[in-house]
Amino acid sequence: MLKIKGLKKSFGRYHALSGLDMEVPDGALFGFVGPNGAGKTTTIKIICGLLMPDSGTVEVGGWDIRQDPGKVKGMIGYVPDYFGVYDNLKVSEYMEFFAACYGLDGLKARTRIMALLEQTGMEERTDFYVDGLSRGMKQRLCLARALIHDPDILILDEPTSGMDPRSRFDFKEIIRELCDQGKTVIISSHLLSDLSEVCTDLGIIDQGRMVLGGSMQEILERVDISRPLAITVNGPPEKAMAVLRSHPNVQTISVKDTDIMVGFTGDRQEEARLLQQLVDAGIPVCGFARLRGNLETLFMQITDKDEKVVLIHEG
Repeated sequence: MLKIKGLKKSFGRYHALSGLDMEVPDGALFGFVGPNGAGKTTTIKIICGLLMPDSGTVEVGGWDIRQDPGKVKGMIGYVPDYFGVYDNLKVSEYMEFFAACYGLDGLKARTRIMALLEQTGMEERTDFYVDGLSRGMKQRLCLARALIHDPDILILDEPTSGMDPRSRFDFKEIIRELCDQGKTVIISSHLLSDLSEVCTDLGIIDQGRMVLGGSMQEILERVDISRPLAITVNGPPEKAMAVLRSHPNVQTISVKDTDIMVGFTGDRQEEARLLQQLVDAGIPVCGFARLRGNLETLFMQITDKDEKVVLIHEG
């Protein structure tokens, strides 16, 4: 659905994007994350046609953003991280205005508007003034507006920022439903716990390049591998330390009493072989498990590294 190759964009001497490659499959719920200044907003604005890249290509549904900007814009619905000023408009008037922007009027517009307000849980607020809505309700309304022309791709920039927990939960459920209906959804967010709950795919950008990309299942498997092993032995740890130092997948070792913390890069099968090796060496192992980890931990590890290209999944 979305393919980005070699995307570059500079503002004076500042390189916002430095050859970004990114691919979002059809029907994905794609989490797009990175530190402040990583290039997320610049990428989103280029995809939406609000900025032109210095070089590189962006294709949406096979259409190039440079050659067919009108076609691409018609395929995208954009929910920015700010709402704008609509002080004197009611919810219904706000929706009618944007419907007219896409050539919808009369019964067709009213039918479409009511369907979207119901879908986003806003049907009882048609006569509310926009500026009187809560942050969560404004975001729902902005989502309804972004869907008015039935786009193939939805791009949401920090959609749940500032929401209370209940509003965030409800909004995520709406996004899940849209994805189930066939929409491709791209969410830029700092709330990695939210993304791990709803996304099917994830991309981490840093310094204008993609440093990690793949399906959420593959990403979470990497989270498992990134967590240290906690090994507890019954007795002095020196013999176990000798075995561990000789293992090619052991990166770091630290000891506290009889507990050994091991930075281990192997998968589950390699973990099992390491455990068997310790047992075969006559070491009384009474504890062997990965420590708990999360997406935030992996994010910090990836964005702190000097090596900046880690592709888990392609195409």
